[in-house]
Amino acid sequence: MQLFKTRPTIKQLQLLVWVSVCLLLFFSYLPMDGVTQSAMYASVTTAFYAIIIYGNILVLYPLFYQKGKYVWYVLLVIIFIAATGMFRGYITLLLYNSFFAKTPEPLSIKAITNYISGGVLIYMMSLIFRIALEYFKLKQQTEEIIIQKSQAELNLLKSQVQPHFLFNTLNNIYYEAYREAPRTAALIERLSDIMRYFVDESPKDDVTIGTEVQFIENYIALEKIRIRHEVVIFFEKNFNSNLRIPPMLLMTFVENIFKHGIDKSSEQNLIGISLIQQDGYLFFKTNNAIHVQPANKRTTGFGITNLTKRLTMLYDSDFDLKIDNSNNTFSAFLKIPVA
Repeated sequence: MQLFKTRPTIKQLQLLVWVSVCLLLFFSYLPMDGVTQSAMYASVTTAFYAIIIYGNILVLYPLFYQKGKYVWYVLLVIIFIAATGMFRGYITLLLYNSFFAKTPEPLSIKAITNYISGGVLIYMMSLIFRIALEYFKLKQQTEEIIIQKSQAELNLLKSQVQPHFLFNTLNNIYYEAYREAPRTAALIERLSDIMRYFVDESPKDDVTIGTEVQFIENYIALEKIRIRHEVVIFFEKNFNSNLRIPPMLLMTFVENIFKHGIDKSSEQNLIGISLIQQDGYLFFKTNNAIHVQPANKRTTGFGITNLTKRLTMLYDSDFDLKIDNSNNTFSAFLKIPVA
């Protein structure tokens, strides 16, 4: 028969220990004292053992020893053990004289000394008890971490299966669409590439610049579908496509262009994008016209704020980010180091 239906907690283990100690004391007293007297003595003794142990590991040790107050800790331990020893002796004798003694007996110095010396032994055991508690806490935390890791691995496998199932479905749709509408098929292919980027590339610490630019171009192609008139985009590129940068660094500015820099009713939407590698740095620039937007569509610029925080974490102060929205033109400039 199992004592606990599930894995016992630290509190349950402590309760089990104290019940075992109380029973051990009870059966050790039983041959000399009756059942009632043995039960009373065992309960009192167990209670004072617990007071000494928890008084040390929960109060004295963390408040004084761990804070470097060693002299105070030693003095208070001596006072604590002496006080609990005398109090235990007084309570034990009081119970004996009240319920079991034929004639009252005085509390002797020898009895007090025995109780205090017993308290010293229990104090030493409290140090072992504390180590045991820390061990069980660490073991429990380790098991929880292992369970969380296993669950995370399972979720990762599930998250990988679902998108790749969708990729295969998109590929099937692509081949069907290619025969009837090649332009639609090309857009489906770009959508598939974007989704694959999010799944396979964006979780990485860095990606090649070529991969990042391909993602941006796919995004631009899909965004242009929503715009009635043609959007003219000048995209100047001069870089080593194998160099690596953190993913999604450049995307914030491109998103802002299509959120705020496009007038869907206008036939003159001119967008400038430049990505140049020079002297160990990557220079990224965008510029677009500023169009008047309804108040309910204005944003607070969280994208730029979050990007700034991310750049600070990645490059400390070794980057340059400038935003200019004067003369009805929005311009963004980013300079980051590349290896």
